[in-house]
This record gives sequence, C-alpha cells and structure tokens, in this order.
Amino acid sequence: MHRLPVMCDGKKAYEIVMGEGTLFDAPDFDICAGKRVMIVTDDHVAPLYAEALKERLLPFSASVSCHVLPAGERHKTLDEVRRLYGALIPARFDRNDLILALGGGVIGDLAGFAAATYLRGIRFIQIPTTLLSMTDSSIGGKTGVDFDGYKNMVGAFHMPALVYIHPDVLKTLPDRELSSGIAEVIKHGLIRDAAYAEETAKRRDEVFARDHASLTALIRRSCEIKASVVEADPYEKGERALLNFGHTIGHAIEKAYGFRMLHGECVSLGCVAAARISLRRGLIGEEDFALIRELFSAYRLPVSAKDLPPTEEILALTLSDKKMHAGQIRFVLLKRIGEAFVSEDVTKEEMREAVDTLREGTA
Repeated sequence: MHRLPVMCDGKKAYEIVMGEGTLFDAPDFDICAGKRVMIVTDDHVAPLYAEALKERLLPFSASVSCHVLPAGERHKTLDEVRRLYGALIPARFDRNDLILALGGGVIGDLAGFAAATYLRGIRFIQIPTTLLSMTDSSIGGKTGVDFDGYKNMVGAFHMPALVYIHPDVLKTLPDRELSSGIAEVIKHGLIRDAAYAEETAKRRDEVFARDHASLTALIRRSCEIKASVVEADPYEKGERALLNFGHTIGHAIEKAYGFRMLHGECVSLGCVAAARISLRRGLIGEEDFALIRELFSAYRLPVSAKDLPPTEEILALTLSDKKMHAGQIRFVLLKRIGEAFVSEDVTKEEMREAVDTLREGTA
C-alpha cells in the first residue's frame, strides 16, 4: 500500500493512500471509529460501491448514512449543498463526525464544500472513483460548487482527512471518462515532467485495458506532482496556478458548450490553445507543439473542434475566470515541455487567435 503524505504549512495535513487487494480494505478507515458517517455519492456510483463501503464501515462506526445526488456537473450547485445540509442536521452530525465523498470530481468538490461550511468545518474523506478525481480534484483541498454556470465560483479551501485511491474502481469507468482523466495526467507532465508526459502516451493500450500496474504508476506520479505544487502554495497565491495550464480557455469552452463536453476534453482543447500561444511567442518549437497534440490525440481527446461556440463568447467567459489578478488573466504558458510559468500579459488577441485555430483545425 503506497502512502504519500501531503504537507501544509510545514505539517502533514493528510495522506494519499493507494489501495491494493480488496477494494475498501484500508486500515485508515479506522478514522471513522465511533463516528457518524455520511457517504455522499451520486446515482451512477451508488449502485456500484456504496453498499460495499457501508458494510466496511458499519461494524465500528456509530452510524453510516448514504446521501445520493444526481450525477453530472449541472448538479454541482448550492441547491444540492442545501439538500445535503438537510440530511446532516436531522441526523445530528457534529464536528466529530465525517463526510465521505465517494465519486468523481463533482462529488468530491460538493461534499468537500459542505464539509468546509457545515458547523464551520467538519472532517471529510475523499474516495475518488474517476481517473480525473484520483489524479487531480481530490488532492489539494480546493472545494466548491458552480454558480449560474460559472465553474467553482463558490468554494473554500478545506483539506481532507484522507484521500483513498484504489485503481480497480476504474474497471467500471467508461473509456470516454478515462480519457477525460488522462487530460489532467498529461497536463501534469507538460508543466513538471516531460519524461512522464511521454510515458503516458506509451502506456495508452495498458491504460485502456485497465492494467493495474500501469494505472497505479501513472496515478502515483500525478499525485506526487500535484502534491509537490500544492505543498509549495496551498492557497493558490503563486506557484499553484501552474496547475491551471489549459484551464482558462478550457473552462470557458466548457461553459460555452453548456457542460456537454467532459472536463478533460475541454482541458485538452485549452492545453492545445495555451501551447499555441507558447509557440507563437517562440517559447516552444513546432516539434514540441506537434508532440503536445499527439499526446492528447493518443487518448482520443480533441485537439480541434469545428463546432466551437463563437470565439467572442469564449473570450468573454475567460473574464469571469477565478484566476484574474488586478483585472488581468493569469495565464499559464510553457517555456518547454516539462516547465510552465504564469504570465500576466497574454492579450485578448493572442487568445482569439488560439481559439480560432482550434476551430479551424490548425491549432
């Protein structure tokens, strides 16, 4: 069982535990002993894993309840948080009790935000069931919900008590969702580890075959990269912004499409657009740009989209980005594959050209 401690302000905040063997056989669940536990999941994941997790916790927890939300990004709202509060209050949950987020990024973000705000903060555990949540959203303590269609506009930093990852749950994940998660994996390589980015492409067949060893290796390295960035900047005041490579334009595309595309698909387009700006500035060469496109294409992720919403709509949506600083977008570019930096001088014209080339298929 691999353990990766995550530090915050010089102290261990929690551990990322990668499970082996039986799905919910981690001794770390003893943290629930004598506590009331609320499993928060969605109606896709609940039939697969909720009962098994409940049976694992019942022998030593004070009680185990399950709150099931509708699946999908459009349900990541304050209304659903309110419903969750409505389940916690009658059950008399207090600050000694726990929320367990069992699901993908939507569940982790929403349950984490509820944990951060209920009684001014109770503990929660992340049990991610998608590759995207295993390698990205479950790590780092960023929680939140969407507001009026704007992603994660309402949120809080609230570190989990534990992140428990078991790659075998990916056996039930559809290929498209698996590819969506790989977009964040590739992003980690592009900003921090060029060799890892290329390794991701070489493992393509093994990943789609749900090979345990290959998935474990990729997840572990992504967790190491994200944890190192988060530890250096836990509250996103500087370096942590590097993790937003591809997300400024990617989030705008995601909203413009009405969330009909998966997050990783939009991140793929956003990364290609950011790489295009890096290329135009002479920071990376044509070969690097072509390799970046190939990395995403290898996993059936889009690198162009002829039916993109209007460019001006996408650009307008970037202005509501949470990464704005003093009225200027903090845009992440590449110096080279494996090394990113934050730029505050990316112009609207540069973004317009990058989006237009996505639509034309020339990005």
